[in-house]
Amino acid sequence: MATWNSRGLRGSTLEEFINRTNETYLTNGLALIQKVPTPITPINIDKATRHITLAYFEQKSTVDYIGAVQGIPVCFDAKECATDTFPLQNIHEHQVTFMENFEKQGGISFFLISFTARNEFYYLRLAKLLEFWNRAKEGGRKSFRYEELESDYFLPKGKAVLVPYLDTLQKDFRYGLICCESETDLLLALAMMKLRPDCKVVLVVANDELAVQSYLLGPKYCCRRPVNEI
Repeated sequence: MATWNSRGLRGSTLEEFINRTNETYLTNGLALIQKVPTPITPINIDKATRHITLAYFEQKSTVDYIGAVQGIPVCFDAKECATDTFPLQNIHEHQVTFMENFEKQGGISFFLISFTARNEFYYLRLAKLLEFWNRAKEGGRKSFRYEELESDYFLPKGKAVLVPYLDTLQKDFRYGLICCESETDLLLALAMMKLRPDCKVVLVVANDELAVQSYLLGPKYCCRRPVNEI
């Protein structure tokens, strides 16, 4: 049975950094991200301070954070790593399953990893994690190394926020925005969707007739809005 005690969970400093970052993003209208609480049942409580000193988790947690970035569903988990080797045992099967299902519904899932010895933050795409995950399942190493990671997904330093993951999330952004004023525009959108089946397309249409036609194209999202407002 997993337990929690008064020494705190590993990664609490990272959690504080992310919470402050999320507050900044919310204040600036960039994203709405909330910490997902994990239900616990107290076992021991310090009578003097009323602090919980020992408890057990009522259920398995899925991700640490969930919300939306400019209308796109996002979920992620935060991890700390003190060395250049990240053990995959720190990630659980039910978390991976949840994230895969989340992306099937049009969301974006990822991990934020703090390499504490290097003072670096890394955005681990779910697709990249699955490469390591499947390698382990096939009998390969049960971890991944710092040098195996994608260099473009290390978070930039010197930004106004503590953990600027939105800067890097844009590289993982698999959505296209297509403005449609005519049936010809819709046909071009269909052609683009066939070329990029991995891209979730948002169609902005000018009227109800185009909205009906766009529904038949099968985009992930369809937004009816005058094109000149975009």
